[in-house]
Amino acid sequence: MNGQSQSPPPTTGIGLDDATGRKNMYQLAQLRWIAVVGQIATILIVHFGFGIHLPLGTMFLLLGCLTAFNAVSLLRTKIFHEVSNGELFFALLVDVGILTAQLYLSGGATNPFTFLYLLQVTLGAMLLQAWSTWTMVAIAASCFGGLAFFGKPLALPLDHDRGLYSPYIQGMLICFVLNAALLVIFITRIGRNLRARDSHLADLRQRAAEEEHIVRIGLLASGAAHELGTPLATLAVILGDWRHMEPFTKDPELLLEINEMQNQLLRCKAIVSNTLLSAGEARGEFSVKTTICKFLNDLVEEWRATRPVYAFSYTNEFSQDLLMVSDLALKQMVYNVLDNALDASPRWIQLKASCDAETLTLAVADEGPGFAPAMLAHLGKPFQSSKGRAGGGLGLFLVLNVARTLGGNVTACNRPEGGALVTISLPLAAIIIEETTVYVG
Repeated sequence: MNGQSQSPPPTTGIGLDDATGRKNMYQLAQLRWIAVVGQIATILIVHFGFGIHLPLGTMFLLLGCLTAFNAVSLLRTKIFHEVSNGELFFALLVDVGILTAQLYLSGGATNPFTFLYLLQVTLGAMLLQAWSTWTMVAIAASCFGGLAFFGKPLALPLDHDRGLYSPYIQGMLICFVLNAALLVIFITRIGRNLRARDSHLADLRQRAAEEEHIVRIGLLASGAAHELGTPLATLAVILGDWRHMEPFTKDPELLLEINEMQNQLLRCKAIVSNTLLSAGEARGEFSVKTTICKFLNDLVEEWRATRPVYAFSYTNEFSQDLLMVSDLALKQMVYNVLDNALDASPRWIQLKASCDAETLTLAVADEGPGFAPAMLAHLGKPFQSSKGRAGGGLGLFLVLNVARTLGGNVTACNRPEGGALVTISLPLAAIIIEETTVYVG
């Protein structure tokens, strides 16, 4: 009278590389314990309550085998992560075999608990591949037919007309309740696991689409940077010639404007070079060995020197400094967050850096209007912006994807006192140089 099966893969019958298979296997093992307890209670009630003689020794021996099999199934959930269709099919065959043996010892096909075969078939339809499911149907039908040919009916009176007072009708009622209860428990729990798996897969698909979008943006930016290199170089030559031409050398104001144009041109060329560097070109040439504190201090100094910041609070709470290789993508990630904060709050911005044993945390706060609820619900999605610009909203999108590349995460919330707080969390293992520590002070 066994009612449960073993470890489920997804509905396609193949193994999972996430936690869904293990969760389903664990749920089924738990349901099998319920089935074992139910069988023990039913056997004892029938034997001692109804006075129907059953071979208790043999039946409890089968229950012991089922218990041992279930213990092995639970142990498997702690050791292996994937569940194959073949493993699940074998587990269901074990369940059908134990059920058939128990029914053979307790009345054969006349036992009202033969309807538990439907439970096994239902589980197979949910968890197995198509060929396995139909094979399970054929095996269950063959077992039932074998019980009809070889089983020995119990010595029960033909009193079906007594309704619920008939032991046979009572057995059918118990079988129906057991079938229904186990199916409800199983389908509810497995359905929840499968919905969680589908949600996880949807998140992975969304992340893959976002990363593909980042690749397209990177290719576009790299191509534009290459195209801009030639005209910028031409402009640099022209401005250099103008500086030595007599009309400009005699006019200090024109010469001052040429100097400003050359400075801005140098800045444009630096932006182009940084774009190519972020796209992965010549990265090794510009990698610099530094420390986290120096990297952050230089970053803050450079950012403050090139932005119209009114009040900027920078706090570094490091108790020890760690060696790292500076990464322009990491610097631009922090720049994006600071620039967004500056756009929202020109009067005051705060950057706080802290570190624990495993994580570097950068928190950027401002006094702006904060995030709208819809933006918080879709944090990091492209083109989600409150600035009202076409094509805006890529800042946090790029920040989030850079953080994910490094194994970190980005969160955002509104501060109780007003404004927004964006927190970047990065694993130290992704940015430091292993086994080298520099102690400060």
